[in-house]
Amino acid sequence: MKAAELFIRCLENEGVEFVFGIPGEENLDVMDALLDSDIRFITTRHEQGAAFMADVYGRLTARAGVCLATLGPGATNLLTGVADANMDYAPLVAIAGQAATTRLHKESHQVLDLTGIFESVTKYSTSLLEPEIIPEVVRKAFKVALTPKTGATFIEFPENIAEMPIEATPLPVSHPPDPEPPAGKITEAADLISKAQNPVILAGNGVVRSQASRQLCEFADRLNIPVANTFMAKGVIPFKHRCALGSAGLQSTDYVGCGFDRADVIICVGYDLVEYHPYLWHPDRDRKIIHIDHSPAEVDAHYPVAVGVTGDIKLSLERIAQQASPHEGRHIRPLRERLVEEMNQHRDDLEFPVKPQKIIWDLRTALALEDIVICDVGAHKMWMARMFRCEHPNTCIISNGFASMGIAVPGAIAAKLAEPGRKVVAVTGDAGFMMNSQEIETAIRNHVNIVILIWSDSSYGLIEWKQMNQFRRISNVRFNNPDFVKYAESFGAAGYRVKRTADLPTILKEALDHDGVSIIDCPVDYRENFKLTEQLGTLVCPT
Repeated sequence: MKAAELFIRCLENEGVEFVFGIPGEENLDVMDALLDSDIRFITTRHEQGAAFMADVYGRLTARAGVCLATLGPGATNLLTGVADANMDYAPLVAIAGQAATTRLHKESHQVLDLTGIFESVTKYSTSLLEPEIIPEVVRKAFKVALTPKTGATFIEFPENIAEMPIEATPLPVSHPPDPEPPAGKITEAADLISKAQNPVILAGNGVVRSQASRQLCEFADRLNIPVANTFMAKGVIPFKHRCALGSAGLQSTDYVGCGFDRADVIICVGYDLVEYHPYLWHPDRDRKIIHIDHSPAEVDAHYPVAVGVTGDIKLSLERIAQQASPHEGRHIRPLRERLVEEMNQHRDDLEFPVKPQKIIWDLRTALALEDIVICDVGAHKMWMARMFRCEHPNTCIISNGFASMGIAVPGAIAAKLAEPGRKVVAVTGDAGFMMNSQEIETAIRNHVNIVILIWSDSSYGLIEWKQMNQFRRISNVRFNNPDFVKYAESFGAAGYRVKRTADLPTILKEALDHDGVSIIDCPVDYRENFKLTEQLGTLVCPT
């Protein structure tokens, strides 16, 4: 067989369902080999969209998403999505065609050092310089991508290697069990928790990746310890759970921050420093930190670990809970009550443009608890992270490591392909929407039914928020938008414009029931940003 055919067999062996990408001259043999495979190729309209699709697919399935591009500009277009997956610890394997090895040693059309370029944004970057190494390289790329902490890998495939004859078979796929947590560290952590006066848990995205949500809930419930989650860990503890404090990360002066202010021991479970800087929640460096994760803690002046428990997060939580003594947890209820009160405050507000709190209330009401929201990056992300209630992990996907704009629309397509039985909504600002709006055509062509909810303010809203807070004036953040309804209809999608706040629930229901792609243009009143900043700046902790 050709090396390209062996390569596709290796992908099949890894359980690959989809490859997202764009064909090119240097991957002609790979594209031809895909025609004889059960792997479904999703032709995208931009390579960045393909990488974001692979990124979100990896988050939702815990299997490596795969994206493909040709050499040169095709490959570099993948970079943002690949970097996003790597910094957010989503398993992804990126593949790019390359010129023949006979011209890699000299200046040549569209030739770049792709392995060098991708090395800085992946866990593993290599080139297939001989057909014989394909089974080993593919197996390693997937193994490294899926080994905690999960992330991105890259394979370069020169076109002359792809067409060479080869006799080989894929290597067996094995997934080694997670390591046992050290018994001595379990005892140390349990003892420190038992002696604490006011412990608090900071749960990160590692809990989602480890599928340890149940164990976290049981841990918190048994020991009566409040749990704050990072943006990327929404749903790891149901918001209805009595120990849930909501999301940490908007700013330190928030109701969640009150829990950290009182804490003497902070239990960080599956926490990635890239999600939420430690100096924001541990400025004085005077608390004792317990680190529970697959990997040892990163070195940071504001993250001095008293006890590090590395190994299987599920087992670590179960065993510490068995040994530690429960706490009273008296300060949990007032913090929860204040946050719930704020979430409910604008449920019946009919002012227009629509307040962020009202958009979130109506969206949460319209969706089932298992449905999925993919959130783009911008001012709306801050509101969604703080106020969108989640009862299950992976039902509100937020990029907050690399935090790239433009992820929502392609991410929603991947989410629907991964979870076809659930409703999927892309929540995006008008700026992030326009960065990858071309993928609307991809969704329609592949009969992927999603809803795109655009929070329209004709501005880079988060930057405007920060500019006003810091300088009291704005600088070059305003822009104009197309008519989003006509834009939607030009693709063959259904377009809706919210003209009265009272109409939003009906429009959401109609869009979610529509057999196709729906796009909702919803003007948002971001004056609420400044009210929130003022409110949190004068916050008095209710404990």
